[in-house]
Amino acid sequence: MRELSYEQIHATLAAQPLFEAKSWQLSPSAWPLTPDQVVQLEAIGSACFEFHQALETLYLRSAAGKNLLRNKPLLAPWVADYLDRGKPPQLIAHARDPRNRGTFPTVLRPDLLLTDEGFALTELDSVPGGIGLTAFLNRLYGTDTDRAILGHGDAMVKNFHASLAGLRPELPNPLIALAVSDEAATYRPEMQWLALQLQLMGKRVFCVRPDDIFPLGPSVCIDVEGNPEKIDVIYRFFELFDLANVKTAPYIFDAWAAGEISIGPPMRHFQEEKLSLALFHHHRLQDFWAESLSGRALKLLRGLIPPSWIIDPAPLPPGAVLDGPRVGGRALSDWRDLATASQKERDLILKISG
Repeated sequence: MRELSYEQIHATLAAQPLFEAKSWQLSPSAWPLTPDQVVQLEAIGSACFEFHQALETLYLRSAAGKNLLRNKPLLAPWVADYLDRGKPPQLIAHARDPRNRGTFPTVLRPDLLLTDEGFALTELDSVPGGIGLTAFLNRLYGTDTDRAILGHGDAMVKNFHASLAGLRPELPNPLIALAVSDEAATYRPEMQWLALQLQLMGKRVFCVRPDDIFPLGPSVCIDVEGNPEKIDVIYRFFELFDLANVKTAPYIFDAWAAGEISIGPPMRHFQEEKLSLALFHHHRLQDFWAESLSGRALKLLRGLIPPSWIIDPAPLPPGAVLDGPRVGGRALSDWRDLATASQKERDLILKISG
């Protein structure tokens, strides 16, 4: 990677803003990674994919009331209950549809903090921003040697397209719509840039708003130079908590059900829930994770995912305590007891899931 002047970086970003209404802390050089950290990141990527495969099994078997283990009983209907809460019935049915079995996020990004003890995972994002930004920065900071290795800085661009085109392998050049919702509008400039780079490579990729999508028979289309063009693949750049605001969602569901389109990432709500990280630590599921993950992935994720708990407001019977942090050395019987925790004990992060 090369070192750049402030003027070079500022001028480049000013000419191609990648996020709406955002300012930047600028660095003359890219963040350096040691060879050991690169190896760790590759291992984290593999472990996160294993986690998603196991999470699918956990959710579907929980929803079906099936046993979670091979050789001893473990039923957990409460897992699906947690993950389905507040979700519309159509979305739940779609997520469980057998045709969706084995479909996973197109781009899966672990949000990592680099601490004195190594990496810590704060979220596993299945609809991440930054794809275009990462590709852009690869170009900006890359040297001629880097470009020779990475293909002119386009490894991210090419792999992103390959992952989507791979959803329709029977088509030589599928039409791909990057559907960016208004809720995700901050990221629209980078997705527009990404679509342009792929168009320059001869790919049929267009960045659109969900409202630009319209039905035509069993298919969904977008307008391309005044003509309706059938969409083959939709890259869904909106999270499912925002689904009610995506007015064309019914057409997308219908076109998928008719086999007219593929969707990446799939519209499977359990793949977007932050509470999945708390499920990983749940004491009643430890045998499931040990059986469903490789030894290497299990060990890595146990060190990577901070202790996490599901804050369930359901009252406990007398004498019961919560699976959670401790206050004054004592277990909690009500989550509101955290209000009496010391400053050190309150070193916690509260995240809303789904």
